[in-house]
Amino acid sequence: MGQFNYKVKAPSGGISTGLLEASDLRMAMEKLHAQKFIVLEINEVKKRGLTSLMNLLPFGKGVPAKDLCLFSRQLSTLVSSGVPIVQGLSILEEQAENKNFKKVISKIREDIESGISIADAMKKHPAAFSELYISMVKAGEIGGILDIILDRLSSYLESSEELKGKIKGAMMYPIVVACIAVGASAFMLIVVIPKFSAIFGEMGVKLPLPTRVLLALSSFLQKYLMILILFGIGGFIGFKQGIKRSRNFALKVDNLKINIPVFGIMIRKMSIAKFTSTLGTLVKSGVPILQALETVAKTSGNLVIENALLSAKEAIREGERITEPLKRSKIFPPMVIQMISVGEETGTLDMMLTKIASFYDREVDDAVKGMTSMIEPLIIVFMGGVIGGMVLAMFLPMLELTSQMSKG
Repeated sequence: MGQFNYKVKAPSGGISTGLLEASDLRMAMEKLHAQKFIVLEINEVKKRGLTSLMNLLPFGKGVPAKDLCLFSRQLSTLVSSGVPIVQGLSILEEQAENKNFKKVISKIREDIESGISIADAMKKHPAAFSELYISMVKAGEIGGILDIILDRLSSYLESSEELKGKIKGAMMYPIVVACIAVGASAFMLIVVIPKFSAIFGEMGVKLPLPTRVLLALSSFLQKYLMILILFGIGGFIGFKQGIKRSRNFALKVDNLKINIPVFGIMIRKMSIAKFTSTLGTLVKSGVPILQALETVAKTSGNLVIENALLSAKEAIREGERITEPLKRSKIFPPMVIQMISVGEETGTLDMMLTKIASFYDREVDDAVKGMTSMIEPLIIVFMGGVIGGMVLAMFLPMLELTSQMSKG
């Protein structure tokens, strides 16, 4: 149950404010309308405490992409078979395994039954449906091709998830090796090395510099490990909140992402693949180019590219072609600009965008494989160097003692 601040106008003409409880925004509006109030403003009260802390962490109530793909594919089949949309949603609600998604489908069905359009009903659930999804559904409703649009949406979501899966799969091995290296190093520093410290104290030999540094690091971690962990968690949350609340900070971070050596090239290729694939899907589905660019900009995931696309939108509104502002942004490679230009001139923009997306999907795949093959040996060498360095630092005093004994 949520709480909502409201400002209403009474039938007598007076303005009043207050707080009420309701399951969602729609129910809150209905309660106020039932009292003959004209709603001037209504906002949900943000929850504090533990719930607020959980919202800061990278776990949400969003719908898994796999479930959304399946939902789109099944709803497309039902609609194309002539099943009414409300009945189709009832069938899918019964089949849904995800509890959150089941509730979302139920609320969408209720809203459609009350006379709201499908796109507007979905718009109330931003955690489940992106702006891209809603824009395409709206175009499908207007054009009377909802089944075709849903089929395209499911294909787009599947290809996006496939690309994400490739990247996650390729990065899994280096991440696991890195975690093992960090875990092994921490175990040695916190558990093993302190035992050697007592032995060295009894030996009475002057410790070499590497050994003294290692013992000091071990002592520091024993005392301040929990503080370091809390500091790391706090820094991560602060970083995420800084990105969320400050557009300038987020813009600097996104600019750094696409310009960082090695990784920046891959991120840029991924962004281009996503931009062209999304824009191609929207244009092919009949979404007007200005609305399509705005939707793609908001779903790009990178503020640098978002600004470039919004600039392109304004330039097109003033009569320019799409390629000119994209060229001025200096983000997109010449090949992308040239192919979009050919698409504009020949009236096959959606086909050209799809071809660019396919090309960059392969480029990303190759870049991920190349990066993985480069990272793996580097991590192994690093892990060997760290563990080997620790072992050597521990044995240096023994070698020193042996040397002194042989001289004596």
